[in-house]
Amino acid sequence: MSGAVDAREYLASQPPERRIPDALEEIRRRVEAGGRRIAVLDDDPTGTQTVHDVPVLTTWSVEDLRWALEQPSPTFYVLTNSRSLPEEEAVAMNREVATNLAAAAERTGTDFVVTSRGDSTLRGHFPAETDALAEGLGGGIDGVILCPCYLEAGRLTADDTHWVRQGERLVPAGETEFARDASFGYSASDLRDWVEEKTAGRITAPEVVSVGLADMREGGPARISEVLRGVEGGRPVVVNAASYADLEVFVLGLLDAEEGGKRFLYRTGPSFVRARGGISEKGPLSPEELYRRRPRRGRGLVLVGSHVALTTSQLAEALELGGVIGVELSVPRLLEGAEREGELTRVAAEVNSGLAGSEVVVYTSREVVGGPGLTGFEVGRAVSDALVEVMRRVDREAPLAFVVAKGGITSSDVGTRGLGVRRAEVAGQMLPGIVSVWVLPEESAFPGLPYVIFAGNVGGPDSLARVIQILRED
Repeated sequence: MSGAVDAREYLASQPPERRIPDALEEIRRRVEAGGRRIAVLDDDPTGTQTVHDVPVLTTWSVEDLRWALEQPSPTFYVLTNSRSLPEEEAVAMNREVATNLAAAAERTGTDFVVTSRGDSTLRGHFPAETDALAEGLGGGIDGVILCPCYLEAGRLTADDTHWVRQGERLVPAGETEFARDASFGYSASDLRDWVEEKTAGRITAPEVVSVGLADMREGGPARISEVLRGVEGGRPVVVNAASYADLEVFVLGLLDAEEGGKRFLYRTGPSFVRARGGISEKGPLSPEELYRRRPRRGRGLVLVGSHVALTTSQLAEALELGGVIGVELSVPRLLEGAEREGELTRVAAEVNSGLAGSEVVVYTSREVVGGPGLTGFEVGRAVSDALVEVMRRVDREAPLAFVVAKGGITSSDVGTRGLGVRRAEVAGQMLPGIVSVWVLPEESAFPGLPYVIFAGNVGGPDSLARVIQILRED
């Protein structure tokens, strides 16, 4: 299907939803009774947007993974940030994580399933990452579940087409700016065709299994289980889903198939994770919850690395707030070796002086630039390294109330290398289903600090401003 459609009319034309009473509670009961852990390998840190009270790791030694497998939460995240890497490095990383996870599970006597959490607008290393995971887990995978939906942000799948909501219309993903991504571009919106495109014809569209909305809404979990029990040979399975009710029906059928011996890998957006883990919805965090471990004092720092158009409009509104200082980090100067250190010194000095009395927003210059002989990945790495360095140069003795990182790669690098996070807790969300908050552990640079993970391509024009206002209790 091509061309935008009216969202209300199109969704009304689909079969009526099947709502199963207490479905999420039933999923949670079966997950806990089965003892199988859900390891979510997140290719950037923004995938925690839909969950709460789960651990997150930024390293993946066997001992770290053993710790995660032994936590009370059946679901845990491993932040790989693999979307920021060239494909061959992402492949090696996924293979290593899978191998270590299998070793940790053997030591703890724990079974597990793996979710490769990717972008809800289809950008990322597919099928390279799921291929590497299957290899690292020793093979024997019957199918790869493809469920990119991110319902909170208006990304859903129907008629096998992945849609992105823009206002009152649904636009096929292949016709959005996300499909023109310099590193992960694509043309197909039908997920069966997208698989064929991404596998360069190794898997053709007719070979891809489809679980349609009619299967979900008319056949229920029994129909889902029937379809999945017939999947073998590692075939991709497209999951159509336009609501959490759809996801709950699918997961109940999936659990039936897995309890019957089927083995699946998942390549999904964030909404699937909440359904698969039986994790309840939780409202926005209150100021008391945000500052429960570290009383609010001082001012906040916002680091903006994302360059998508939505981020730029959000940045503009945030800079209009009273009591906010903007500091631009020049990308052209960062890419000039002789000027890089001077630019970082200037920005760090402005940040430290600004935090004495204001919230400070550091943002990279908005023009898209390249350097001589540099790939898009290398330019992105140089920019991210600069934001990490700014974070490192913040005076550790100065009171700091919160840190917000805008953009997936930015969030990962600032968290792991700027703030020294190895293990953290996903406390919940500030904006429901969109903006996640980690509470930093004692061994980090700022123990108990609320660290806000804000993807580049979600929210409305005022979302970043709203986050700043909530954090400073305006």
